[in-house]
Amino acid sequence: MKNFILLLTILSFSAVNAQAYKGKDDNKFQVGANFQENGTGINVSYDYGIGENISIGLSTTYLLGVNDALKNNVDDDLNADFDNRFDIRARFNANLGNVINVGDNFDVYPGLSLGLKNFGGHLGARYFFTDGFGVYTELNVPFAKYKTEKLNAAETLHNQFTINLGASFNL
Repeated sequence: MKNFILLLTILSFSAVNAQAYKGKDDNKFQVGANFQENGTGINVSYDYGIGENISIGLSTTYLLGVNDALKNNVDDDLNADFDNRFDIRARFNANLGNVINVGDNFDVYPGLSLGLKNFGGHLGARYFFTDGFGVYTELNVPFAKYKTEKLNAAETLHNQFTINLGASFNL
């Protein structure tokens, strides 16, 4: 009986035709955790396919946990208000999964984003286990910060290298 269940499980996973990016009119919803220096939070994003390898969307992050004091200077409190904890970005992705031909259930997408805090770029990857569910990770970096003078501790939030990890869904 155990062998039968194992065989059935293997066959059911091999029959799944998951696709990470389908092209025009594709819809992706992602929710996950955001990690950055002095803060962790929730990231939510939506991408809509406008071409064979191009998608546009929105991404927003809210930091739930913010360190009270910086590592380098214990006396310098962050005092991060809502406007420092929150960021929203319009994004553009080049979905390269079918270009690099790794497999239908895997997608790599470099992109650009324009947000409340900066103009930046990201490199993401999605892997789908089934047609509707997968995992994603994104690496984000600012290219140009809107504030050119020295940033205070709270203003560095969302203006630094960040990592997003979570679940991805086909809509």
